[in-house]
Amino acid sequence: MRHFDFSPLYRSTVGFDKLLSMLDTMNADTPSYPPYNIERTGENAYRITMAVAGFSEKELSLEAKEHVLTVKGEKQADDGAGEVLYRGIASRAFERRFQLAEFVRVNGAHLENGLLHIDLVREIPEAMKPRKIEIAAGTPKQIEASTH
Repeated sequence: MRHFDFSPLYRSTVGFDKLLSMLDTMNADTPSYPPYNIERTGENAYRITMAVAGFSEKELSLEAKEHVLTVKGEKQADDGAGEVLYRGIASRAFERRFQLAEFVRVNGAHLENGLLHIDLVREIPEAMKPRKIEIAAGTPKQIEASTH
């Protein structure tokens, strides 16, 4: 993959340093385990689905802090009940981070059939939402200037 140099943008922008740093780190080698999907489930709703086969609810943890969602999985040690001849099912520990946009919060999470579903919702405050301004019909009101 190509490496893009964003340093010229640092000289001519103010307040975008976090975004540019995020773009810089996207080129770094990112782990591919566990696999995941990100889907839009509504106008302001999203879902992250992670394949975490073999992990229980107790072995998974989620933390949302400062626009970063961190999902960790730590597999408990095997009890050694049997001899494993071939291990094709990954059971290694992992940590996956997702950058969340402003006003996006975690709405809930559940584990079903080896898939961890994390529901996200974007809640824009009323003050930030666009508002409709009605146009009055008729003659405009005249503001009279008073002379002193």
